[in-house]
Amino acid sequence: MTHDPKGSAKRPLILIVPGLNNSGPDHWQSLWEQQRDDIARVNLGMWDLPHRNTWVNQLNLAIKRAGRPVILVAHSLGCHAVNWWAALEQPGHDGPVIGALLVAPPEVDHAPLDSRLASFGPTPKTALPFASIVAASRNDPYMSFDGARALAQHWGSRFADAGEIGHINAASGIGTWDFGQFLLAQLERNLPASEPVATTQAASAAPHFDQQVSAS
Repeated sequence: MTHDPKGSAKRPLILIVPGLNNSGPDHWQSLWEQQRDDIARVNLGMWDLPHRNTWVNQLNLAIKRAGRPVILVAHSLGCHAVNWWAALEQPGHDGPVIGALLVAPPEVDHAPLDSRLASFGPTPKTALPFASIVAASRNDPYMSFDGARALAQHWGSRFADAGEIGHINAASGIGTWDFGQFLLAQLERNLPASEPVATTQAASAAPHFDQQVSAS
């Protein structure tokens, strides 16, 4: 991850945190990175055989090198990397990370679909010290919808129903994923966590927010 030469010190840097096997060219994370000059990808390394502490250290380095406020946009196992970073580094409410969009976190505690995910368990179940949104699909093979909602409760995150779009990746056929951009915009606008958010996106299972999800 390198500094964004077009970025402004007053503008948050959006750090893309991919999951297992990185995000390929058709993944919405990669498409966002191509579209915006305020986005950079964290090179977590060991993409095919992830190591929890290595990923946390690489994420920590990228956050420190940003030199400005950071919004994290994580997918799949990257969500757990963010959670472990917060648990191990224990940043304060005035820390460099001001928000996180956590998309499709997989099951890592109980019989994960891919055995390589298990090293990220057990999941820390403490509230994140920054604004966050967990977005989940109703038919994600890597995590049940109720399981994702429970993680949102533990992490003190708002919860967004993304409809039935699988693991919310390139295979989901969602292109630049408009609803995800909508969610990111909520973090960029720094809406209060208690404020309900609506969306006009139409789908067979309309994506929506819970009004408020508190850490249990």
